[in-house]
Amino acid sequence: MRVYIPATFSMLETLDAEGQMPVRNGWGFAATEDLVNFYELGDEEEIEMIAFDDAALASMRLLTIGDEEKFPHRRIVVSVDVDAEPMPDMGESVVKVASPISLEDVAAIHIDLEEAEEATKKAVSLIDEADLGDEDAELAVGDAQDNYMAFYDPSELPFLVELL
Repeated sequence: MRVYIPATFSMLETLDAEGQMPVRNGWGFAATEDLVNFYELGDEEEIEMIAFDDAALASMRLLTIGDEEKFPHRRIVVSVDVDAEPMPDMGESVVKVASPISLEDVAAIHIDLEEAEEATKKAVSLIDEADLGDEDAELAVGDAQDNYMAFYDPSELPFLVELL
């Protein structure tokens, strides 16, 4: 199953150094049967994009912890092909995955571009307010989510960690 794992840059460094990466709390996002049923009009690609967006939002939440020294305002999503257990009580796209994930399971790495950092920084500071229904905060989070995330092949990981 294609699973989208919310991540941070320090998690990518761990993946590069150790060949595996922990999955915070073991949660990922995927085009589960419940998600497909919820969006019955979407095609497979659209449903996958919804799960990906959920992971990008979860990456933003990881950034609210504030422990990222490098790139504290860039969302990162790691796409992996692993077994996962749907967790419909947590949300239509939420799945439980075994942690850690291995580099050999990585299909792609997605990282916010530098131009997105300001919008992500603002969204990170307002994400709790957005959850509570503040319309301006919701718009700020939406603006960050609208930013394109660059795609990298897993073979590019050493260069990303070294040169980014």
